[in-house]
Amino acid sequence: MSSAFDLTGRSALVTGAGSRTGIGFATARLLTEMGASVVITSTTDRIHERVRELRAAGTEAIGVIGDLTDPATAPQLVAAAIERWGRLDVVVQNAGMTSITKPQPEAGAIEDMDYTLWRASLSRNLDTTFLVAKACLPVMSTAGWGRLVLVSSVSGPVMAMRGEPAYAAAKSGMVGMARALAMDSAPHGITVNAVAPGWIETGSQTPHEYEQGQRTPMGRSAKPEEVAAAICWLTSPAASYVTGQCLEVDGGNSIAEERA
Repeated sequence: MSSAFDLTGRSALVTGAGSRTGIGFATARLLTEMGASVVITSTTDRIHERVRELRAAGTEAIGVIGDLTDPATAPQLVAAAIERWGRLDVVVQNAGMTSITKPQPEAGAIEDMDYTLWRASLSRNLDTTFLVAKACLPVMSTAGWGRLVLVSSVSGPVMAMRGEPAYAAAKSGMVGMARALAMDSAPHGITVNAVAPGWIETGSQTPHEYEQGQRTPMGRSAKPEEVAAAICWLTSPAASYVTGQCLEVDGGNSIAEERA
């Protein structure tokens, strides 16, 4: 492998990696192909199935069950990597959007949304990002090298859908956080970026989302591996001079003035 994409000897943390068809697991798999050892996490014990799949491919991986809305969880994940490998170099904060352990209807017009639901969406998407960044960045600063990638969305930072004010606000906040953290972290050899996926063909994609993907300029939704490739490029040595950016992976959907 080219040294520009070589993560041999590095360790990584990927949150929200429980789904076999999701962006998180696709990212973890690609990171191991680049040579990294990984800690992966989700809110249920299905994370152990993902670990077995990674280990079957001959890679080193550990899984941790945890709810990132609990402030104690992110430090535990960082500690797990340090205890196992003595370092943590790459963090991909992918957890958010929905939780299979705490499903809540957080969509709806703002006049129909109470404060509890508003706070739940921000907690799941934005507060978790704060907690992960707060736990990992001091470790990376001490080492003098690090990559933090936040998985946001085109919904909020770039575009918007009806009835999604909380989700849009949270995902927009993630991009703003990436830029602010990039400024603070650059002197320590750390890059911080965001990736904004559009319509993605995961196991949880609804028929409506599938139809919307067909209307993009590319005529389809993205595969999780295509988003993972963008994320992993940002974690690589090749992206050493890229920080504070939001990379859209949406098949050109956000630039199209016309829809088929």
